[in-house]
Amino acid sequence: MPVTDYLTSSPVVRTRSLEEAREAVARVYLPHRLEGRQEKLDMRLNAVSDRTLTLGFLTYQAETTLSMPPAQTCYHINLNIVGRTSASRSDGGRASTVADRGGTVLLPDEQTTVRWSEDAEQLILKVPRANLESHLADLLGRPVAEIVDFDLELDLAHGAGQSLLRAVRLLATELNEPGGLAESPLARSQFEAYVLTQLLLTGRHQFRDALAGQGDRSRLGRLAPVVEYIEANADTELTPELLARVGCVSVRTLHAAFSDRLGESPMAYVRRIRLGKVRAELLGSDPESTRVTDVATKWGFFHQSRFAQQYREQFHELPSTTLHR
Repeated sequence: MPVTDYLTSSPVVRTRSLEEAREAVARVYLPHRLEGRQEKLDMRLNAVSDRTLTLGFLTYQAETTLSMPPAQTCYHINLNIVGRTSASRSDGGRASTVADRGGTVLLPDEQTTVRWSEDAEQLILKVPRANLESHLADLLGRPVAEIVDFDLELDLAHGAGQSLLRAVRLLATELNEPGGLAESPLARSQFEAYVLTQLLLTGRHQFRDALAGQGDRSRLGRLAPVVEYIEANADTELTPELLARVGCVSVRTLHAAFSDRLGESPMAYVRRIRLGKVRAELLGSDPESTRVTDVATKWGFFHQSRFAQQYREQFHELPSTTLHR
């Protein structure tokens, strides 16, 4: 049967062997168990990767079942472009998707099983946790220190979902063209950032209202202008006295409000925001021309060993590791 076959300039494997098919997908995406009728199999995988994400085209041309453990360090986004799939996740999520109308999200902390129809074809994104969560933090203007708990099914038939599918198709097309995005790192980075934004706007998750400008601000009460000031001025000198004046309260009331609403002191919140700014900048920087100490100092961290310890406590890796992702 005909195959759409994106990213033909970046082939990984074409095979009729279940074992070779499993090994190739495990190498590019994640370990899994693969079941299907080998006599009908005509699997092909094309894929490209950079620091932001991996994008691949995958088809088996046979009914198959993939059983996948938690990915731990990545999100996987499967966009149906031909055929059908049905999926189930260990959190109880269920999804049935058809071409150009549905996709699925595999979470870092959940097992997932996906069953492919014989003609199914997918464009598949693999996005490291650090990249997606840092991008979300940039959009929200505050740190994100938890998994983005997407629903299993993505709606690709309406609104942001249609934009996401169009963007991923265009990215796959451009990465296959001589002189396209593959040869322009800056343009590619900007386009991939757009893809991540559309993914976050498409999926249902705990940050969706905040991205739409709803939710968190209402619970902040009198702290809202203080939090907005911190996020807008994280690279300037911030003190409890200054923040109290911004909020038109006493320093004592400021501390009590932060403890009550956010569970931490004002300066602990400032530190979390600044660490998130450092992380976002490191992820978008060239490791050949960027020094961690310069970025840390820019955001107010002058004691490098203490900074490295605080960074590791918040993000579970050293800043140098982030820079070289």
